[in-house]
Amino acid sequence: MQEPVIIQNIRKTFGRTVAVKDISLSVGKGEIFGLIGPDGAGKTTLLRMVVSLLLPDSGTIYFKGKSVFENPAFVRSQVGYMPQRFSLYPDLTVEENMRFFGDLFDISRKRQDERMEYLYRFSGLKPFRRRRANDLSGGMKQKLALTCTLMHEPDIIVMDEPTYGVDPVSRSDLWTILKTLAGEGKTVLVSTAYMDEARQCHRIGLMFNGEMLISGRPNRLPDLIKEPLYKIRTDRALEVYRVLSAHFSEDHCNVFGDAVHVFDGQNLGIAAIRALLQKAGLPFGTIERIRPGIEDVFLKQIKTQQGRKEKA
Repeated sequence: MQEPVIIQNIRKTFGRTVAVKDISLSVGKGEIFGLIGPDGAGKTTLLRMVVSLLLPDSGTIYFKGKSVFENPAFVRSQVGYMPQRFSLYPDLTVEENMRFFGDLFDISRKRQDERMEYLYRFSGLKPFRRRRANDLSGGMKQKLALTCTLMHEPDIIVMDEPTYGVDPVSRSDLWTILKTLAGEGKTVLVSTAYMDEARQCHRIGLMFNGEMLISGRPNRLPDLIKEPLYKIRTDRALEVYRVLSAHFSEDHCNVFGDAVHVFDGQNLGIAAIRALLQKAGLPFGTIERIRPGIEDVFLKQIKTQQGRKEKA
């Protein structure tokens, strides 16, 4: 069975800037695929091409077996797209916004009533149905945007940083909703700049400077890093970082609060790290080998990419 979303070698440039560079991925039925990366990584540009709002310079995107660029009307009638910016009508109430989207997709009033009751239970917005969208909190605005996106029962949902600027409780609620949708067989493609949200996805792709650096299941990505990783606790983390990065290179070292993580590509071991710090006269606590986290993997990939470009 063909996967609902297939992206093949998509490339998009704006002048001399390569916004998306030869990216390929697919998203299955009942799957949440997360595009993870900082601002400017190319996530929004890629999602806009998926929903036919932008044309690529090269490559193909298939949406439920049909070419996105040859069938834009089909895509727009089938997809539930939630852009990064709140795009509903601020002077309309929650219910009026939902009705508007129901009418936009030519949904009968009877079916609208059924969908609204379902989505009210889903989102917890029923007590606020008479409130104007402009008077909602940030988290409730995002829930409203999502419920409007779901009014026409799309099988594929594309969301651009839906939790940006949202409080932690509302972020948790939104991810609970996304997991429920995936459990119902929906295909979800979502972008986020928050590393912790990577663990909420079935699969992720780490994007930076328009490139897909690495992709896979969140709990399996660390296994792709073969170098041992050590965690050094210290109250002088920046100084420890400078000493270790001078020896191991910057792309192998990162600061995490009161600790420094170092990838030991030279297999020197704990004793050698301890000797380096003692020679520099820097205080430190425990040194232990740890399993890399998503943040470790991503930062190492980013720094490695930057290093390659500097040498080119």
